[in-house]
Amino acid sequence: MSSTVTARADNAVAGLTPGYFALVMATGILSIGAELEGVTVLSTVLLVLCAVVFVLLLALTGLRLLRHRDRIAEDFLDPARAFGFFTYVAGTNVLGVRLFMSGYHTITAVFLALTLLAWFVLGYVVPWTAVLSKTERPVVKYANGTWFIWVVASQSVAVAAATLEPTGESMRGALAIVAVLSWSVGVFLYAAAGVMVALRMMLYELKPVDLNPPYWVSMGACAITVLAGARIVEMAAAPMVDATRGLVAGLAVVFWSFATWLVPVLFGVGLWRHWRHRIPLRYEATLWSMVFPLGMYAVAGIYLGRADMLPIVGWIGRAELWLAMAVWLLVFVAMLRHLYTTVLRRPGSGADLAGGADAAGGR
Repeated sequence: MSSTVTARADNAVAGLTPGYFALVMATGILSIGAELEGVTVLSTVLLVLCAVVFVLLLALTGLRLLRHRDRIAEDFLDPARAFGFFTYVAGTNVLGVRLFMSGYHTITAVFLALTLLAWFVLGYVVPWTAVLSKTERPVVKYANGTWFIWVVASQSVAVAAATLEPTGESMRGALAIVAVLSWSVGVFLYAAAGVMVALRMMLYELKPVDLNPPYWVSMGACAITVLAGARIVEMAAAPMVDATRGLVAGLAVVFWSFATWLVPVLFGVGLWRHWRHRIPLRYEATLWSMVFPLGMYAVAGIYLGRADMLPIVGWIGRAELWLAMAVWLLVFVAMLRHLYTTVLRRPGSGADLAGGADAAGGR
């Protein structure tokens, strides 16, 4: 195997996890949170970084499609990885919402149109290829935290639609339908994913190594459901919104409560995994699936506190934002170091190369 940087980079592209757009999600939501708190310089820096990473991941995904189409096909057939494709939908919408806050309304609208199509197509393709088309049964034994990313994608569409609503007078009714429909679908998908993941935990052996960072998405999916609900509550009068406003507001509070309950549970699982069972804590691409929920919980709390006039919820969200910032920084530094050691620096042996390339792709 060649040991050149080009060869190592190509191996990393081949193994690029479909869930890497969680990096865009995490960076974008923290930029939104910083903007809400008036920390404009930090928010702008995170926005620029988010946009750069988004373009880079699009380019790498396109390159992977050209050079390693078979690996992408394998991902679609893998129940443990296929739902990671929904991070493209969520990441694009998070970036779009942040750009809307900076006045780039047209870009947000274009992003929503693209992601609405992607959400619709992936919503049928991924469950079919990864779950329903498999002859092996039961498939539930492969259920994991990444399945909740489908929920996050659905709610990101709702957030983007509700964000655009004030500027789209002629499209207000259509945006209301999109927002309420995708929010409602996301609620039902959360229940379905929760049942599947719970069955996997109860019916099959659950090793410490299995409780990886994507399980944090169970909390992040609750948090973005809260945010989407808060944005819908704030929307102007429209038949679809008026018919559901009270229900959405009430369920938003319920989801926030459950997300809050999940936070210590997930931290406890992390301690059990890494401290009690000595699972090494090292960089992997799925760590961004932990950072995003922390940031989303913070932003959801800030919005819900304003929309439903719940100051304690807003205060908790603001405090959580800075914890999420610290975690983002640690993971980002670890990612840069990982990129250097596995791709840019020449490995000491062929075995190291193979392991590094595989890890660089986040497989």
